[in-house]
Amino acid sequence: MLKLSGEALASASSDETIDAGTVTRIAAEVADSCEELGVQLAIMIGGGNIWRGTTGAGEGMDRATSDTMGMLGTVINALALQDAIERAGRPTRVLSAITMAEVCEPYIRRRAIRHLEKGRVVIFAAGMGNPYFTTDTPAALRAAEIEAGVILKGTHSGVDGVYSADPRTYLDATRFDEIGFDEVIARDLRVMDMTAITFCKDNHLPILVFDLMKPGNIRGALTGEPIGTLVR
Repeated sequence: MLKLSGEALASASSDETIDAGTVTRIAAEVADSCEELGVQLAIMIGGGNIWRGTTGAGEGMDRATSDTMGMLGTVINALALQDAIERAGRPTRVLSAITMAEVCEPYIRRRAIRHLEKGRVVIFAAGMGNPYFTTDTPAALRAAEIEAGVILKGTHSGVDGVYSADPRTYLDATRFDEIGFDEVIARDLRVMDMTAITFCKDNHLPILVFDLMKPGNIRGALTGEPIGTLVR
């Protein structure tokens, strides 16, 4: 399970919500890795480049309404990623937790597994279809449902793993090559949201945190290269 934030599809060098060059590069890496390695890959995509539920709630909007807007944003991102991956030569299916039959399939666990068995990249959209959750938690939930071996948590802010503190603020922060779930929880390290972390701990689902924006890192994560931080 590859977890992508919505912001990863944007570009810091432009005002575009979805940067075509960035999406094309990520899609090419996904398609090439699946073809060469023969892996089954699912993707959970966020929507923060379009709308964050907490942003609207902070301005007085109803939280459930604002979160629903964010879930719809993830569908836009999923369709953009689907188009790019298929242009790169790999078949895909978008499965949404919010039904919108005209543009994508509804999420059904057995259908998702069957798509993966047929070699299709499955892109999960709309989180789990419920407000008050980030897309980290449904990424963990869907990973468990499809019996994924690992969650690949791709970062986009230049942080290439889990650190003792924010390395962008604290120059003496140290990166962990491997760390346990209990230590992540005790130190309150923001690997993913804590609901997702405790879910992964309870279901023995490891997480690899790595720099998504470095070319070749998706393949490196899939082949077990020593990149990022393994949480287990």
